Amino acid sequence: MDIFHDLLKFLEPYLANYGYPILFLTVFIESFGVPAPGQTMLIAAAILCVHGKLNIALVLLTATLAAISGDSIGYWIGNLTGRRLILRFSKFVRISESQVHHMEAKFDQYGGWFVTFARFIEVLRQVNGIVAGAAAMPFRRFLLFNSTGALLWVGVWGFGTYRLGRHLQKYAGYFDKASLFFIVALIVALVMLLLYFMNRRWHGRTD
Repeated sequence: MDIFHDLLKFLEPYLANYGYPILFLTVFIESFGVPAPGQTMLIAAAILCVHGKLNIALVLLTATLAAISGDSIGYWIGNLTGRRLILRFSKFVRISESQVHHMEAKFDQYGGWFVTFARFIEVLRQVNGIVAGAAAMPFRRFLLFNSTGALLWVGVWGFGTYRLGRHLQKYAGYFDKASLFFIVALIVALVMLLLYFMNRRWHGRTD
């Protein structure tokens, strides 16, 4: 949790100076398969909104557009190259061949809803567009479920973090700025820890 707090503190000056472009770029490249701290950047941006350094509406819009467009790029990459791209570069996105098979099975089982909720799982968030493209899912159908997933993801980690921070600001008289920042980061870290164990459980089923 201290590491998460330190990471947020490290990202804060970049967001304060470059704001929406750096948020868009990070979420965008993460969404088509490049390992990047898109989710952490979104959380950090939401916390800055609590302190009035960024606008929450623009943060939510920027992250949503980046997520949808990034996944769409991933879709067309997968559609053009097929699953061989995932297998060839699996070590760079930290997935094994058995996990690729597992993803394809889940995609066949749940279809578009897999695209929607894959955004909440580490690694799947980075490659779900590629998997959908490789499976030749119709792009309009993919766009619908991908947009739904992006809106939910941004709503939870962007707007959810912002609302949490605003609520805690009511007690700002009891805490200094650093303490308030740490409390928000701590609660978010606990949620991310829960998701981490869910991810581990998912990955364990593929070994």
